[in-house]
Amino acid sequence: MIHDPTSPGDRTSLGDPTSKGGPAGAPDPVGATYQAGAGDLGLTDDLLALKTETEAALAAATDLRAWDAVRVGVLGRGGSLTALLRDLGKAPPEQRRARGTALNQLRDTLTAAIEARRAALEDAAMDARLAAERIDPTLPPRAAPSGLIHPISRTIEEITAIFGAMGCTVAEGPDVETDWHNFSALNIPAHHPARADQDTFYLPAPRLSAGGNTPPPVLRTQTSPVQIRTMLAQAPPIRVITIGRTYRADHDATHSPMFHQCEGLIIDRDLTLGHLKGCLIDFLRSYFDIATLPVRFRSSYFPFTEPSMEVDIGWNRKTGELGKGGDWLEILGSGMVHPRVLANCGIDPREWQGFAWGMGVERITMLKHGITDLRPFYESDIRWLRHYGFSGLSPTMLHEGV
Repeated sequence: MIHDPTSPGDRTSLGDPTSKGGPAGAPDPVGATYQAGAGDLGLTDDLLALKTETEAALAAATDLRAWDAVRVGVLGRGGSLTALLRDLGKAPPEQRRARGTALNQLRDTLTAAIEARRAALEDAAMDARLAAERIDPTLPPRAAPSGLIHPISRTIEEITAIFGAMGCTVAEGPDVETDWHNFSALNIPAHHPARADQDTFYLPAPRLSAGGNTPPPVLRTQTSPVQIRTMLAQAPPIRVITIGRTYRADHDATHSPMFHQCEGLIIDRDLTLGHLKGCLIDFLRSYFDIATLPVRFRSSYFPFTEPSMEVDIGWNRKTGELGKGGDWLEILGSGMVHPRVLANCGIDPREWQGFAWGMGVERITMLKHGITDLRPFYESDIRWLRHYGFSGLSPTMLHEGV
């Protein structure tokens, strides 16, 4: 208990904490007052002991877990200081005010000490973490695996670069086409094998109107429908290439139900087969990087061109080497655009002529890079991709060859 400080007889001795105040021989029920400084003013022996014990426990706490144990032991629901505050109501009425003031002072002091210790421990933990996780910025970074460009994507880039130098732009169209764009506009008759169910993927027919007879849509079997859409939307002269996915019901080591095709269309006045041959010879020799690559044109038939020609390149059947040997390998189809196709798109065939060609992107990729099987192109085998892939930092440069 803290007595009235105005009573000289109630003052205790600083040197003898066991001395009693009040009347002679009357014991102090709380304990002598300890006055070690402004912060301990009014603390009795039991409170001073709790303060000293708590400060020692905080100093011994070397991590936040030990610190939290001290905090809970003092300020928690079952803590020592909490118990003293709870028992304040049991003190004599004349002592409660002084006792409560001392307890509140001690609570504020210990709370500040606990929070200060927490901040110090957090700073020490952060310093230790920074020291352990220090990064030396002068060290070279760890090598990260770089991605590679797929061979098909690389071939598309090369095709675009070569024909782009000839003035062609890239045209695109939908994968799902109407029967008219995919067949009828290209002069493909109803009895043509390409229209058979075993060769083409047909989609469910839309609901027909009364008396209607609309053929079902189809997954495009070639990129030629994009040429039809281009001629319908653009007046000649036209110079475009169309590169994209096409779909046919065929699957083996050299055929896939889905594959990529590149077609080209050039429409202008006074075009001849000579222009077609010069265009394709320049492309093939540039793409395969063989300046003297033998190229042969054979008469053939396609319903959308007249005359039509197959294009062969020289190769060695035994070794597979291009440009050498006395053998020939078919590489693409071509021809002068059929007048009926031009008329179907609203272009007067008496004023405008055109030539077109088409080739499989996978096929010329396999020939150039010595790939013997088509199926690994779509299997996502990382080993295969690392072997045949191309660095993204090596763009196609015509002046350096492709």
